[in-house]
Amino acid sequence: MSVTIRLTRTGRKNLPSYRVVATQTRTKRDGKYLDLIGYYNPSQTPAAFDYDKKKYQDWISKGAIVSDAVKKMVEGKYEYTKYRPGKEEAAEKGSDKEAVQEKPAAEETAPAAEETPEQA
Repeated sequence: MSVTIRLTRTGRKNLPSYRVVATQTRTKRDGKYLDLIGYYNPSQTPAAFDYDKKKYQDWISKGAIVSDAVKKMVEGKYEYTKYRPGKEEAAEKGSDKEAVQEKPAAEETAPAAEETPEQA
């Protein structure tokens, strides 16, 4: 079975922190892991990320697959965005209201255009 280097969630509700671990690909997100490689805490300002470079390279040399998030963290390009379910829904509802408001305006101009050919 293959090994993956990925994040496992720790911390309390609404205050996540993560461990960078080497684990079997088929294990649960927070299940057993083979080796603890590092940690990531997005709650700190700036976000704290540290990992053991020797362990990381050792697992890669053994053929471990690195997750996208961990790969971006190691490269220094990862940006954590907090999930806010209400914000996305509100944005979608707002765009629907704008579309509904545009339709009546288009309908008002259409009857005026239809009346003109009848008179001619």
